[in-house]
Amino acid sequence: MARVVEDRRFQNFIIAVIVFNAITLGLETSTRMLAEYGRLLHTVDYIALTIFVLELCAKLYAYRTKFFRDPWNIFDLLVIGIAVIPTTGPFAVLRALRVLRVLRLISVVPSMRKVVSGLLTAIPGMASIAALLALIIFVAGVMATKLFGVISPDNFGDLGTSLFTLFQVMTGEAWPDIAKEIMKEAPLAWVFFVVYILVSSFAVLNLFIAVVVSGMEDELRQDIREEEAKQTEAQAQANTEILDELRALRAEVAELRQNA
Repeated sequence: MARVVEDRRFQNFIIAVIVFNAITLGLETSTRMLAEYGRLLHTVDYIALTIFVLELCAKLYAYRTKFFRDPWNIFDLLVIGIAVIPTTGPFAVLRALRVLRVLRLISVVPSMRKVVSGLLTAIPGMASIAALLALIIFVAGVMATKLFGVISPDNFGDLGTSLFTLFQVMTGEAWPDIAKEIMKEAPLAWVFFVVYILVSSFAVLNLFIAVVVSGMEDELRQDIREEEAKQTEAQAQANTEILDELRALRAEVAELRQNA
């Protein structure tokens, strides 16, 4: 059973079912398609769910307790568990969560697993950068409220409004309009906005990319080390087999000499 669930053809079949199920879930959002082919779409959805449940049962049977040692298996179990909960009565809202089954592509496709593993590895560094970014936005928000609160109360009237406006400015959305409105009464306001954008957008946000790339590189290096370890183990096993054959040949030659 383990050989079956780990076979590449079986994995490709599961990927095809996930993609096909994603298409049917998307078609269910169309009122016209649901009215004309609703029963067929629901039937296909139930068939796909049945396949996923059978696959999960096969893995549980094959791996037993080892099944729960793999985080991706736990992820699959949670996604399928949500899908099999009855979607009637108070649980009707869970019907929308059926689309989470599409996320199983992450656990099935090895390249996607590596990307997600790299992102998870980068979380500690990303948390530190997020805290730094929040600190910068807070300091800039207090300054902007004191400097521009009277000039533009709609954008900087209080701290909450200033924080939202600065987050919008950080994304590059309509910040020239905001800056020009303030510069009509405070011509040097451009200095604040330029410095803020340089620090928040071009410096801090690029740190996120650097941390993620570093996490990806760590994941790649780990895969390379594991591959090298497997090759070393296979080579050592091959050498051991060769030595055993040489010993057997020597024993046979020695026995022939004694008989001669």
